[in-house]
Amino acid sequence: MTLRSYLEPLHAARGDHQIVIPTMGAAREWMRLGEHPLDFIYAPSAMGQAPTLGLGLALAQPLKQVIVLNGDGCLLMNLGCLVTISACAVPNLLLVTVDNGVYEVTGGQATSASAGRLGQRPGVDFATLAQGAGWPSVFRFESASEWARERHVVLQAPGPTCVVWKVTPDPAGTVPKSPAPAVARAQEFRRRLIPG
Repeated sequence: MTLRSYLEPLHAARGDHQIVIPTMGAAREWMRLGEHPLDFIYAPSAMGQAPTLGLGLALAQPLKQVIVLNGDGCLLMNLGCLVTISACAVPNLLLVTVDNGVYEVTGGQATSASAGRLGQRPGVDFATLAQGAGWPSVFRFESASEWARERHVVLQAPGPTCVVWKVTPDPAGTVPKSPAPAVARAQEFRRRLIPG
């Protein structure tokens, strides 16, 4: 399953009360689907920081749902965010982990969590990690069609919500390009969040 096949149903279901923060490969593909005033493309990014950025926005904007589109490599860079987000009990945060088993935008190197890495063991189960950290709603999808059928249930689940999408790596995956200078984008995003 390609990343785009998961993103398209989310893009179609997305409402005006949702902030979307895509990073790394998800940022590249999300930008190809079109623009929305409440998108904050987190690229170039510090790997691993998008979930905590989403946490801050969820705390500051309790009437909006914050959706973070994060990579498995990014989550590995900041596994502690799972415990922090759970402890904050933010009902309006949804963290999607795109699990392709590689650091796609840096050359496709296998992550230490991928299946078969360092011996013949199964890959790390990010959904189980979130459950162990106390997340009230955790979902795992092996197919984009299953995600498309269940997305409305997931989007309405009590949060924080963790979703894991199993996707195939894109061998041509490139680093996403920032759509504009970071400071100007942050100022415009703030203006859209807090009009007037």
